Parts: sequence; C-alpha cells; structure tokens
Amino acid sequence: MKLLRYILFPVVPFYYLVTWLRNKCYDLGVFKSTSYNFPVICVGNLSVGGTGKTPMIEYLIRLLSSEYKLATLSRGYKRKTDGFIVADTHTTVADIGDEPFQFYNKFKDVIVSVDANRVEGIAHLRELATVPEVVLLDDAFQHRKVKAGFYIMLTAYDKLYATDFVLPTGDLREPRSGAKRANIIVVTKCPTGISVDEKNRIKALLQVASHQTVVFSEIMYANTMVSLKSEEPLAHLKDKPFTLVTGIANAQPLVDYLKAKGLEFQHMNFKDHHDFTEKEICTLKAQAFILTTEKDFMRLSADFKSSKTPLFYLPIEVQIDELEVFNTLVKTFVSKN
Repeated sequence: MKLLRYILFPVVPFYYLVTWLRNKCYDLGVFKSTSYNFPVICVGNLSVGGTGKTPMIEYLIRLLSSEYKLATLSRGYKRKTDGFIVADTHTTVADIGDEPFQFYNKFKDVIVSVDANRVEGIAHLRELATVPEVVLLDDAFQHRKVKAGFYIMLTAYDKLYATDFVLPTGDLREPRSGAKRANIIVVTKCPTGISVDEKNRIKALLQVASHQTVVFSEIMYANTMVSLKSEEPLAHLKDKPFTLVTGIANAQPLVDYLKAKGLEFQHMNFKDHHDFTEKEICTLKAQAFILTTEKDFMRLSADFKSSKTPLFYLPIEVQIDELEVFNTLVKTFVSKN
C-alpha cells in the first residue's frame, strides 16, 4: 500500500490543483456557500480519518446540551439508506451509520440526523416541530456548500497536517492552506504530560494565523468496560484470554493502552467502518471474550444479543489541556449567535 502511494506521487500535483481551485472558487464567491443566522459548528479535519472527531462531537454535546437544544448532522457513512433521516426508537445502525447511532444511544435529548447534503439537512432540521438552536456538523470541513459560523479542525499529534501531503501519496483531503478556515485547531491524541516546549514547537510548525487558537487534547480511556447488560472493571481481563476487535482508522493508541495495563490479547484489526460478514461474526462468536471500541460495538451488538460470547466496549473521552480557553471560545460564539 505504501509502495503504491509512492508510485502515485505524480498524481499529487493534479489533486492539489483541483482541490486548491475548488477552495479558491468558494473563497471568492464563484461557488455558493450557504450561511446561517443561528449557531452552526463544524468539526472536521484535513486528513482522512483517525483524528478523533466522534469524541469531540460528544464533548461539545456535553458542553452545550444543558443550555441549548442541539442537533448533530452527519453524512451517515456506510449507511444503507439515502436522504435525510432523524434517528428515533426504530432506527438501526444500518439506517444512519455507526457514529450517529452512537450519538443517538448516548444522548437522548439531542436530535441526531444524517444527510449527505448538509445544506438540505440543515433545512430539514429547521422544519422539525422542535427546532434545534445549535447544529453540530460532523466531518464537514470540506463540505463548502455550508458556511459554518465556527470551525473546529482536528489534527493528530503523530500525523500533523503540516508534515503531510495531499492524496494519494499523503492523507490530506485538500492542501494545508485549508486549515486557515479553522477558528480552533485541536492537536488530538497527544501523549500525557506534553511539555510547553513541545506545544510551542507544534504551534510554530502549524503556522497558525492570528485569528486562530491552538489547543491540545488527549484520549482518556475508561477503566470500566460496558456491555448491553452490565459493566465490568477493565482489570477483570487481567490474566484472562480475550480478543480485541477494532474497525477504526487507527487502533494503535488503544492497543498501547491495553498493553500498558499489562493485558495480553489477540488483536483482530479491520478497516475503518468495517461491515462484518456473517462468516466474521461466526468467527467472533467463537472467541472467549471480546473487547471492542464503542463505534464497533454499535455495529456488532445486535448480533451478540443472544450470544454466549461476552461483548464489551471501552468508553473514551477527550481531555483538553486548555479547557477554559476552548470552552469560552465555543460558548461565546454560541451565545452571540
């Protein structure tokens, strides 16, 4: 795969030019962007997957839901449906995708919706009987037909956009200059106790504009596993055979965390948003114990309701170093709009 990416390097200038011209046309008003007179917050990135958008959306929900009626609007990646859908008690993961389904299961007071066309999706949200006061756009940084009022852009500590290339050789969906649209740049998945000198080095590398704020965050794993019926301490797996099942963009941080806990396990690693086949489900049901991510749990749980194999996931949350700065910027935008 890496060799193929290097072979395709001659394609990079063409991809760069096309995406740069597209952005420039939106910047100059040649292509139309729809803006709004109510708070629309976009969470996204420049790269493909693996920066922590889902825990960031969940953090924003916890931050704002006590004061405002919120709606999340996602594309609904790999769902089996089309058009605009609002999650309800009859909705399945196949209807809206794993990440929106995760939002719906965790936050019952939030309107969870999907639509590949974000402009139409927002219009439909405004027609609901209960109109959301704030809309959180999930993974819509490149969806320039919508002009959000506030942009939160994520970049992973171990793969900063400033040191990456555009597709197909690199992972960037658009040139690095697209980062200038962000109000806040969040460096995610940082190591615990990242130093001030290291933060300053990264800020200099990112070459942020005067209107932008950079904050740093890390993923915090819980010490308690969760299933459909119960919760168990992670320490329950000490000296017990189990299988880690992951279908996310980058499972290495979770693998490292479990190993640091002294746990030994078999790792079955699949591609991001993997659709498990019947054969794979049978193989998983033959395992003694399965630990997975929350996103994968959303896709697997229905098949394990009557299975003898325990299926648990390990919750995660985002922890932001510059918490007051981040919260103040977000809340100020919402209150003013």
